[in-house]
Amino acid sequence: MILKEKLSEKILEWKKEIINLVVKHSKDVIGEVTLEQVFGGMRGIKGLFCDTSEVGLDTGLSIRGIPILDLVDKLPEEVFYLMLTGELPSKEALEDLQGELVKRNKVPPYVWDVINALPAETHPMVMLDTAILVMENESIFRKKYDEGIEKEKIWDPVFEDSLNLIAVLPDIASYIYRKRFNKGPRIEPDTSLDWAANYAHMLGIEKYPECFKKAMRFYMTLHADHEGGNVSAFSCATIASAFSDPYYAVSGGLNGLAGPLHGLANQECLRFIIKLSEHFGHMPSNAEVKQYCEELLDHGRVIAGYGHAVLRVTDPRFTAVMNFQCEGLPDDPLVTIVKQLFEEVPKILLARGKAKDPWPNLDAASGALLHRFGFTEQDYYTVLFSVSRTLGLTAQMILARGIGLPIIRPKSLTLKSIKKIVEK
Repeated sequence: MILKEKLSEKILEWKKEIINLVVKHSKDVIGEVTLEQVFGGMRGIKGLFCDTSEVGLDTGLSIRGIPILDLVDKLPEEVFYLMLTGELPSKEALEDLQGELVKRNKVPPYVWDVINALPAETHPMVMLDTAILVMENESIFRKKYDEGIEKEKIWDPVFEDSLNLIAVLPDIASYIYRKRFNKGPRIEPDTSLDWAANYAHMLGIEKYPECFKKAMRFYMTLHADHEGGNVSAFSCATIASAFSDPYYAVSGGLNGLAGPLHGLANQECLRFIIKLSEHFGHMPSNAEVKQYCEELLDHGRVIAGYGHAVLRVTDPRFTAVMNFQCEGLPDDPLVTIVKQLFEEVPKILLARGKAKDPWPNLDAASGALLHRFGFTEQDYYTVLFSVSRTLGLTAQMILARGIGLPIIRPKSLTLKSIKKIVEK
């Protein structure tokens, strides 16, 4: 396989570079920790290695140094290849990877049985995480580790598990959507389609189907990765660092993604936009939108979708969503409101002087994009996010095992010991 051969070469190169760097600069200080950071969720502490992507304070997300706005027309498979190797694939390499994913899309029959056995009202994220976890039975990594695989080769079965998981996720996730929301029987995959377009096909969204395929490619690329310190990536990396196999690690990471402060944010933002629209009962003017937001802030509420833990500029992924175009896709009232909020909210927050980042993040627009297609089942949105983010989680995991990163084990402090330190 072209990707695997290229990755083997890169791992040897990067591992040698990292070893030399650590030997030469092992005692160099690259940051400091303040008491505020200790009690503030470790925000801003420089203590992780992640080479797949970076989020610049004033630039936003880049994948292997390429700004995300330059990748919006790339397929998710291309972005996965880029994250692993630092290079975009050739036509031959892309087709080779796509062929592998088609070949590996073999969902174990017991997975359907487990999903069908869950209560009808089960949350879609519970269905997805359960399905991933029960597939641990298929783990090549676990079998190879039990056989005593050499440490230098341990990344190989992690790679195999990861590709197997990526290959089946669209099939499983689309079935969850159709079952949970009574959309009819499972739709068989179309092997002539790329990974994201096939996912769109199996979801069975009937409104503007070709535009929806384009939107899914776009959505999967935008959500694939976002550094190593977010909840899902950090949780997944921590679990995998204990040599738990990719099924354990990804399932655990996605459990974190299900939280309202992480992956559920686009759902919360869409609800905010819909509530605003229903409040007026007509297409509001900019002045009405401004007044609505001012009143929210006056009552101690927040404006969903504005502000980011890292960024201090408009999230370029928000810009990408607002620039999304597809022939035949009409304008949408909710997207218009998103534009109005973008015109008014930053000015309001700046005038009040309370926001470190008054600019919108991706979640401020992504839910409205999905809603345009009649895809209104908001509880499912995090499943979409999860299918995409699995690309980044697994890429980070493969590289971590390839270069030999150790178990993640930061030191914790008691309140008593913290007091002693600061009182000195």
